[in-house]
Amino acid sequence: MHPLNHLPNWVHLDWVLVVVAAWLLIGVLGILALRRFRLVAVLLFPLGACCSVLLLGVALSAVFADPQVAVLPLGLPQLPFHVRLDSLSAFFLVLIGGVSAGVSVFAAGYFRQGEGTAPGLICLEYHVFLASIAMVVLADDAYVFMVVWETMAFSSFFLVMANHRIPEIRQAGYLYMLVAHIGALGVLLCFGLLQANTGDYTFAAMRQQHLTPFWGSIAFLLALFGFGAKAGILPLHVWLPEAHPAAPSPFSALMSGVMLKIALYGILRVGFDLLQTRIWWWGVVLMVVGLATALLGVVFSTVQVDMKRLLAYSSIENIGLICAGMGLSLLFSSYGMKALAALALTAALYHMLSHAFFKSLLFCSTGAVMHATGERSLGKLGGLMRTMPWLAWATLVGTLACAGLPPFGGFIAEWLLLQSFLFTTGLPSAFLDMLVPVMAALVALIAALSGYTMVKYFGVIFLGQPREEKLAQAHDAGPWERLGMAWLVAGCVLLGLFPNQVIALLDPATRILVGAGLAHGAADSAWLLVPVSMERASYAPALFLLGILAMMGLVFVLVRRVYHGRLRRVPPWDCGFPWQTARMQDTAEGFGQPIRQVFEPLFRMRRHLPSAFDAQPSYQVVVEDPLWYWLYLPLARLVERTSKLIGKLQQGRIAVYLMYSFVTLIVVLLVVTR
Repeated sequence: MHPLNHLPNWVHLDWVLVVVAAWLLIGVLGILALRRFRLVAVLLFPLGACCSVLLLGVALSAVFADPQVAVLPLGLPQLPFHVRLDSLSAFFLVLIGGVSAGVSVFAAGYFRQGEGTAPGLICLEYHVFLASIAMVVLADDAYVFMVVWETMAFSSFFLVMANHRIPEIRQAGYLYMLVAHIGALGVLLCFGLLQANTGDYTFAAMRQQHLTPFWGSIAFLLALFGFGAKAGILPLHVWLPEAHPAAPSPFSALMSGVMLKIALYGILRVGFDLLQTRIWWWGVVLMVVGLATALLGVVFSTVQVDMKRLLAYSSIENIGLICAGMGLSLLFSSYGMKALAALALTAALYHMLSHAFFKSLLFCSTGAVMHATGERSLGKLGGLMRTMPWLAWATLVGTLACAGLPPFGGFIAEWLLLQSFLFTTGLPSAFLDMLVPVMAALVALIAALSGYTMVKYFGVIFLGQPREEKLAQAHDAGPWERLGMAWLVAGCVLLGLFPNQVIALLDPATRILVGAGLAHGAADSAWLLVPVSMERASYAPALFLLGILAMMGLVFVLVRRVYHGRLRRVPPWDCGFPWQTARMQDTAEGFGQPIRQVFEPLFRMRRHLPSAFDAQPSYQVVVEDPLWYWLYLPLARLVERTSKLIGKLQQGRIAVYLMYSFVTLIVVLLVVTR
């Protein structure tokens, strides 16, 4: 028995279902305390966090346990709910429990009385959302999967619409629901193919089917389309930068940190588990789509001036990188290269876990800034490190992790991903041997631009001088918010300092999906992280951290002993111009201007030029996604024209409708008789 597996196998699934039921009960209690703000904030949300911690503990133990199945007395008479807890499900439950615990505690201090939807209704929507997410990864048949998948979609829709009185928020919510349901159609059609006309929609039956390469490819592409719509991959990403800024920050944190990963779980479950055939070009398609998504996301994030839109595009970038790692693993697996497939898949799963923590932390930080200042535009912020020092240091951890810098989890994930791209010389195709290293260079470019974006995010908000007078009155995060963010900070740090232990946690899931893992090598290398062999590459996070601390201590001692008493504070060098103002420091627009010029073909830009007759002349550049105009607006116009044509059939006369029925009956009879 593994040291973390202290429970009998049959207990794990029972406890997970208990947590799901507890979340639903907390939601019902929220309805009973509909407008009792203090009760909801101080009691119910912390209770939800306690359930998340319990789920985390049970899932950590279940990762190393045997698969457990059950049939719940729910659903329809001939369609009960089949659930299954295996190592892959348990890993995602670890992610759900770990992140939602911190976000729920943060939410207890985030909400203000009189803002948006009634607090009890928010409590119901929030905990139904958590329960449905947990049930998605437990689902073991298509019926229960689609039920809880749609429950997740509707509950998240209502969370996005929390401030539904604002027209822009309603528009963002409707766009999200439209894309979510289009994706759900793809998932439903995928399951229809996987059951192969047997009428048995359980996942166990689907694993027994051996589809032809053609139908297997159709099923994989449908899964990629359906789950990709929820994950925000190109070109189905348009809802994400609209919905994430519209939702309150705790919900944005859960949607970006958790819900997007559940969509990736669907791709993993179908592509690596339910489909028994694996074709090399599936991996290439997933890699290309992932890297295109990552490049678009990171380039658009560099030019954003809204905090939450910047983080939303950054999430698109990270989802793209994870898809690229999954695609590379699928490519290796199709050629029977299990060790390299395990390395690429470990990198993808590590990135999922790391991104869940640091992006949730950054969205929570953004919410605290918005509450303290009333602003979300980077152009109106600055210098907040003086008035919000605790929040600034917590945000710094999140930005360093998001930038992929050591010693945090973001660096481990991206480093493993780069290593998996560089170990590709054994592929049996000259084309792939050439293509994959080029993709590795693109991964490095995306990682560099991500670091550039995070410098902009942290620097413009917290450093420099305040750009508005009211920023001097900003207050630091409250106790509940600090506690929730401290939990997420701890997750970012632990993921960076203990990579071998995290890889051991991922190992059972990778063995289920590709038949190999990295845990044995990680155990042999002790405090070194060795992806393949010591001769190729290694990383020692503990030594790196000790080196940083030693260097900082040395600098501190030297300054105190050698220069003590000689230091004086003076303004920065002003080029001979002594009247410095906040307008003279770099802005968010100026920071992104070089990237905007280099990648100008990717943008659709509208420039507002100042006029001599303007009372306050200003130069403004609006950056838009060209896919809105190339793809979505033409589709919307086509749907509108088609709807008008179909609407002409509706005459309002019973005789006309009877004629339609008669003509339809004649056509059906002609088709059937033939």
